[in-house]
This record gives sequence, structure tokens and C-alpha cells, in this order.
Amino acid sequence: MMAGFNVVVLSCDDNGNISMEDLLCKVAMYSENLAVLMITYPSTHGVYEESFCEMCKIIHQHGGQVYLDGANFNALVGLSRPGKIGVDVAHFNLHKTFSIPHGGGGPGVGPIGIANHLLPYLPDHPIIKGINPYKNAQGTIGTIAAAPWGSASILTISWAYIAMMGAVGLRKATLTAILNANYIAKRLKPFYSILYTGKNGWVAHECIIDCRPFKNSCNVTVEDIAKRLIDFGFHAPTISFPVPQTLMIEPTESESKEEIDRFCQALICIRQEIKDIEMGRVSRVNNVLHNAPHSFYLLLTDWHYPYSQQQAFFPAVHYHEDKYWPPVGRINNEYGDRHLQCGCPKYTEY
Repeated sequence: MMAGFNVVVLSCDDNGNISMEDLLCKVAMYSENLAVLMITYPSTHGVYEESFCEMCKIIHQHGGQVYLDGANFNALVGLSRPGKIGVDVAHFNLHKTFSIPHGGGGPGVGPIGIANHLLPYLPDHPIIKGINPYKNAQGTIGTIAAAPWGSASILTISWAYIAMMGAVGLRKATLTAILNANYIAKRLKPFYSILYTGKNGWVAHECIIDCRPFKNSCNVTVEDIAKRLIDFGFHAPTISFPVPQTLMIEPTESESKEEIDRFCQALICIRQEIKDIEMGRVSRVNNVLHNAPHSFYLLLTDWHYPYSQQQAFFPAVHYHEDKYWPPVGRINNEYGDRHLQCGCPKYTEY
């Protein structure tokens, strides 16, 4: 339930696009009460919805609006205008597209753009005049924030980024983000299944590699792969979202080719380690993937694993020069999620 409305979920087709068949069915079913279609473009499946404009047209024909989740706007800047392809409202995540830091899940901040016919519905401010010059005789929806233009300390970062990049630089950043994602997809395709691509085999700004078959073939999960990446010096990409037991890789425009190659090589090495388990060359239980990451504390104890320290700590030669040493080994994530511990001081200590 949201603002008095019910959320209706749409299904996807085999290529990761919204199912047009399901959309038409749901639109017909809820036509009298249809308010808005909320859609991410390009989608979190890493593809550009080929029927996007058609979907917008269908929603408008039934009296609804189209709200674009701009989480992936870094794949559109300089290439497309939301208002030109049928969008009525769009928010833009500054943390990915316009250089805002995103550590710890925030700050989740960004502007909201609207089409002209929605201008009167923008908020106003009781003290600062002229915030919404388009308000009509009925007034606006009121005030939604004490600071009508957002956080000056945060938004100046994006302003400076846009000013320094310019139109040409922003477009190049978008093209580079798309190029990087497709480069990774093509390099990893011989070793992993790329879950979704467009009809021509390309992805948008991110790619999803499917790790689900490894659970059946050798009891390796996406979490094992994520933990093993730490031994290679990488924080894992998003795991199990938007599809369980997958890795969603989103390089953006900020990584160099050398770093991308190093990341791809790490995943290729891990795929070989998975194959060794599949072929029965190593244990399905006690292996380098299930025991990852390998903390530097293991250097201070007797080595009791059935593989060498070389393989555990230095799985590739070029990691000798710049080794990241994990401070802790594998933890039980599920136990931690289910048994929360409050770290707050006692009330009497305040």
C-alpha cells in the first residue's frame, strides 16, 4: 500500500524485459484506477527495454502517468531525454550519475524532474517565496522540506562535477560506462553465463552473471565467489540482486581498463577453481572457495588446509606486488542477520 494505492507487480520475459503481455493484461484489469507505472530504465537486469516508448503510450492511453526510476541514469546522460521518450516524472540518483559518494547506502539524494503538465503540483515554501512560480489558484501540495533546494553541502559536489565535465564529458562518461559493462560481459562470457542481454547480445551499463548452476554442480554459491574475490583484493559486486545467486557487475565509467582486466582475471581464476571442484580434483567441502577469505592470521598458525598457502593468499602472480590481507575470515552472515546485537551504551552511561 502506497499513498492509498495498491502496488501491482509486472512479470518479465525471458530476456529480462517487462512482459508486454502481462502489462496489457494488468492495464486492462486496473484501467479505471490506474495511477502510474514506475519503471527503471535501463532496467536493473542490465538491458534497455526495447518496448519502453510503447509501454509509456499504453499507460497514457489508460489515464496513467509514467515515473522513471533514474537509478541507472548514468546510462542515459547525453544520449536520451526522459521527457522525449514518454516519461512524466523522473528522479535522478546523484550518487551514481553525478559523483556523489554512496558509502554506507547514502546519501540518497537527487532531483526530481517533471513534465510541464505537472508543474502546478510541485511543492512550495511558507517562508521563501517563489519556490513554485507555476502554482495555480488552488495552491500547491504544500511544503515537503525545510530546505527547499536540498543540501547545499552535498549538491555543490554534483554541480562542480557537471560544470567541469561539460556536455561532452558527461556523454563520454555514459558511453564509457556502457563500454566497460559490455567489455566485462564479453570477457566473462566464455566462463560464465550472462543472464540477460539485448537482442543483439549487448548489455546496458551493467551485466549479471548467473552463478546458480554451480550450486548443483559442485555446491558453490554466489557467496563463496564473493568471499573468494576478497582474497584477490576485490569487494564483491552486488550479489543475489535483482536475481538470487547472481553477481550484478556495474563498473561505471570510473575504472581503468587495467583494473577491469584485473577484476575479470580474478573471476576467470575463480571459475577454474570451481571447475576443479566440479571435476572432482578437490574436495566439495574443504576447498579454497568454501574457506575464503583467508585472513592474515592464518600465517601465524599451523596450516591445515588441503591446498597450499600460495593458492590461498596469492592465487595469481601479479597479486604479489599489491596484496590485500583480509582482517577476518569467513563469518556466518545469516546468523548475524538473525541475531542482532545492540552496540549502544547502557542508558545510565549517557
